[in-house]
Amino acid sequence: MDKSTAKKEYKQAKQPMGVYRIRNIGNGRSYIGFGLDMRARLNRHKAELKFGNHRNRELQEEWKTCGESSFRFEVLDELVPEENSHVSYIQELRVLAQIWIERLEKTEPHVVSL
Repeated sequence: MDKSTAKKEYKQAKQPMGVYRIRNIGNGRSYIGFGLDMRARLNRHKAELKFGNHRNRELQEEWKTCGESSFRFEVLDELVPEENSHVSYIQELRVLAQIWIERLEKTEPHVVSL
């Protein structure tokens, strides 16, 4: 398979979507988010944090203070798209993320959402 064919197949493939968390294992704080392409979204978070320009200043400050090794990137839930569906999954992901926030707040007091 040549490079252009592989690239085309990647773009056409459905990427995993769902809810994720960036957890500071040192202080227990969690940043909860969601994305239509979780892999790309998590990679973006990692890049922004490493380069010091993450939009969430609290998370960026903790990254700077505690260091990369203090953080875990975790998939909390995946949403499986329906075949041949043209549904927008953003609202469903938003609700799923809120469910996770409420669930985690019961046991972990330091949950920060998007």
